[in-house]
Amino acid sequence: MSKIAIVTDSNSGITQTEGARRGIHVLPMPFMIDEVTYYEDIDLTQEQFYEKLKSGANIATSQPSPDSVTSLWDKLLQEYDEIVHIPMSSGLSGSCQSAMAFAADYDGRVQVVNNQRISVTQRQSALDALQLAAAGKDAAQIKEFLENDKFNSSIYIMLDTLYYLKKGGRITPAAAAIGTMLRLKPVLTIQGEKLDAFAKARTTSQGKTMMINAIKKDINERFGGMTEDKHIWLQIAYTHDRAAAEQFRTEVEAEFPGYDIHIDPLSLSVACHIGPGALALACCKKITV
Repeated sequence: MSKIAIVTDSNSGITQTEGARRGIHVLPMPFMIDEVTYYEDIDLTQEQFYEKLKSGANIATSQPSPDSVTSLWDKLLQEYDEIVHIPMSSGLSGSCQSAMAFAADYDGRVQVVNNQRISVTQRQSALDALQLAAAGKDAAQIKEFLENDKFNSSIYIMLDTLYYLKKGGRITPAAAAIGTMLRLKPVLTIQGEKLDAFAKARTTSQGKTMMINAIKKDINERFGGMTEDKHIWLQIAYTHDRAAAEQFRTEVEAEFPGYDIHIDPLSLSVACHIGPGALALACCKKITV
């Protein structure tokens, strides 16, 4: 049986510490902040990031450098037979396509997974890859499985502010002004390649209800229903406000009794575009090997 290394990036929410504990290798994502390069969870913590964001610093995301990717792979291939590399969604970054181009030089020993996930759903893909490797799948089989499984997940994100979408040019200033005046809480979704609009809530409470109902609908219509075997992973993600996420967990638990619910901060690569105060609810169908 091949010895397989599982690699993902810090967009998954897996920290360097958790990755080391679980046996997952985490590539830190780079950020340019006022023309200085930082690396997530290496020399840029969540708190430092939000302090810089609040101060109005100029923050830009970047792909990992070619050398940082291939150096990690070269090091791992001294110990492992193959690598499964799970980057963030190809629809949100060019890092997936870049990794695929780099992998062409590795004679099939590096398999790059394009399953279009981010944050807590990307994290679950890395955990699923560990399970598949333990079951004896080789790297190519794991890649095929995860890509076939990509639509067995959903994520909905409620924003607290439109300021950062406007700043990044993702909505017009006029639309942001109207939304702010009306105190709208836009709910976005990631299913497939893009971050898309889903609904507009007038209150935080309404937005949370919309996300819960959307996940219920997906489970019932796409994932086989809310069965006794609890065959769905539920996840909550947030930007900056852990207390709000814990309160949301209490509300989600009441709607999904008996389900385990994992909480993680949203990827900083997403957070820099949507700002603090966001809440997300996600689900992934459990795999069977």
